[in-house]
Amino acid sequence: MIQDGADPQAQAAAAHALQRGELLGLPTETVYGLAADACNDSAVAKIFAAKGRPSEHPLIVHVASAQGVTPFASEVPDFAARLIAAFWPGPLTLILPRRPGIAAAAAGGQDSVGLRCPSHPVAQAVLQQAQALGVLGVAAPSANAFGRVSPTTAAHVAGEFGASLLVLDGGACDVGIESTIVDCTRGVPVLLRPGVLTPQALSAACGQEVQLSAALQGQLDPQAPRASGTLAAHYAPRAQLRLMDAQHMATQLQDWPHTVAVSAKLALWARTPVAVPTALAHRVQQHAMPADAVACAHDLFAQLRAFDDQGVDEIWVQSPPVESAWEGVRDRLRRAATLVR
Repeated sequence: MIQDGADPQAQAAAAHALQRGELLGLPTETVYGLAADACNDSAVAKIFAAKGRPSEHPLIVHVASAQGVTPFASEVPDFAARLIAAFWPGPLTLILPRRPGIAAAAAGGQDSVGLRCPSHPVAQAVLQQAQALGVLGVAAPSANAFGRVSPTTAAHVAGEFGASLLVLDGGACDVGIESTIVDCTRGVPVLLRPGVLTPQALSAACGQEVQLSAALQGQLDPQAPRASGTLAAHYAPRAQLRLMDAQHMATQLQDWPHTVAVSAKLALWARTPVAVPTALAHRVQQHAMPADAVACAHDLFAQLRAFDDQGVDEIWVQSPPVESAWEGVRDRLRRAATLVR
């Protein structure tokens, strides 16, 4: 059931639903979350069950303000405090040492916990009202089946979970990809998941260089806490996604009809226009990828979902530029392309 997220009555109903241990579709500036009381283990279990997500995969806990960190984190290093001051509320998650006995299920059993303060006004209103009802924080992974494309509209969430789930409609998400995750448990800041905040901006804010984790380079880092959205295969549409440069795309297009069924359909998403042979015009659709990294992040998941809705069999995406501003988009596309059917 989708309700207007700006309606105070809907916000109050959402806060009471969280207090009762129910699930909620909650808009944030990054993506829509499937929310539950982070300190209610049975409510958190409903998230894992609804998403089909393994229970050892940690969830990010959303709090209403910087003060909301205290009940969950046993320590906040100085550089983490500077990151909070610079980017909260906003699309930044910090991994911090977890206080014993709190949010263990949401943390996937780890002794650390991911914390974020979202800036979306609907999320803020619900978190503040839920806090007044005794809900200290809200676990809210992306509101989609585990491993699939994240939702950026209320309709996406309702399409995933049906009409029985209360979903607050806060409009299309401004950012469009999940938050940047920085591990603050190892004495230095370590980037576990890129987002719209660049390493340069993070480093400038916290006063020391943010290290790039091995996970960012596709390698296993045994010292890093597990974090949301860092599996090798993730964010995948139903159609097979392939990453390539525009020249390779044009070349592959010549051979594509001979390698697939005659009924197969293909979608191209590229910054550089690709010449589509006239004979393939009825089977190949082409959409322009934004040339700006922020705009591309905003459109990414919605565009992949649109391609799936159109019933294409393959999606070819032009590889993003190798620049720090594009790393969040590159990360999501690389993981989406890893799932081979």
